[in-house]
Amino acid sequence: MYIKSIQIHILIYRFIAFTMSYSIFCVGHPLIDMQVRQAEDLITKYNLKANDAILADVELESIYEELITERQVFYVAGGAAQNTARGAAYILPPNSVVFAGCVGDDELAEQLRAANKREGVLDVYQVNKGQKTGACAVLISKGHHRSLVTTLRAAKNLDEEHLWSPTVAPFMTSARVVYIEGFLLTHRPEIAIRLGRKVSEAGKIFVLNLSAPYIPRSYNTQIQEIIPYCDIIISNEAEAEAWAASNDHTEPTNISSVAKAIALLPKANVASPRIVIVTHGAHSTTVVSAENPDAPKIYPVQPLKEEEIVDTNAAGDAFAGGFLGAYVLEKSIDVCIETGHRLAAMCVGQEGPQYKWPKVNIL
Repeated sequence: MYIKSIQIHILIYRFIAFTMSYSIFCVGHPLIDMQVRQAEDLITKYNLKANDAILADVELESIYEELITERQVFYVAGGAAQNTARGAAYILPPNSVVFAGCVGDDELAEQLRAANKREGVLDVYQVNKGQKTGACAVLISKGHHRSLVTTLRAAKNLDEEHLWSPTVAPFMTSARVVYIEGFLLTHRPEIAIRLGRKVSEAGKIFVLNLSAPYIPRSYNTQIQEIIPYCDIIISNEAEAEAWAASNDHTEPTNISSVAKAIALLPKANVASPRIVIVTHGAHSTTVVSAENPDAPKIYPVQPLKEEEIVDTNAAGDAFAGGFLGAYVLEKSIDVCIETGHRLAAMCVGQEGPQYKWPKVNIL
């Protein structure tokens, strides 16, 4: 009976994949964001930095219990690629975005499923029995700064076999774009690298987000291994500078120069020139294409008023979601960047990585 149930489950997912228009497949670490405000004392206590993202070591594991027992916590569905998936789903028609990652069999996973269902993302989770779902402490301090401390828990246990299982592989096969977060390179990076190679060989668009400055600082070797398969690379200015420093770039603070250097790195699928996108908060976004690397395009950002800013957490993920949504609709790069800016602004105006419902047309 159990085997028959699995077979029925597989057939259902295959039917969904082949009869609906899922165009984006995202892979990453699904997390619950535990947001607290006025967290200056916690940032000092745990020796953290504002506007930074790190993995929790043994000394930081106690922070989650402290938040639960001593602070007013606002829980929001999170995880970089999952935030981006929900952002892209906001732009696209129904049945457009799939997300894969590993969760525990707990209430936190149910909260993530509810958020995905509400915001139009089909999740195809691997479930680790007896494990806890990953969490991210989001410590918000004055001036809308935030420090992110992540404990991966079940998220780090994503198996390659799950991605190519009968229930998941059809979505990968039907997708036009596969998007991954840089955090996947911190645990079992070979899974992400082989995924990139398979996607590239299939002629699909493979997108990497560098995700945090410590990724290019501490996992530069893994980035260099996966970059040949990347058609689009997204980062912010701090991540680009960290990449430049790790690769002895002569102008680490010159965003256009760094983006050009990344764009011109060797590429497996030469049919599509690599595009590198570097955001810089409220300042501007720089885009360099390997097709014309000496002609960077700078896109200004419409600044928000101070009273319009609620929370900058996941603004970069929202930008990526807006960009990808417009991209698979075959809009111009100009429109894709502007859509990313608009969705990021919407995200900044709310508590955590959320989007206004009912939908507002921002294309």
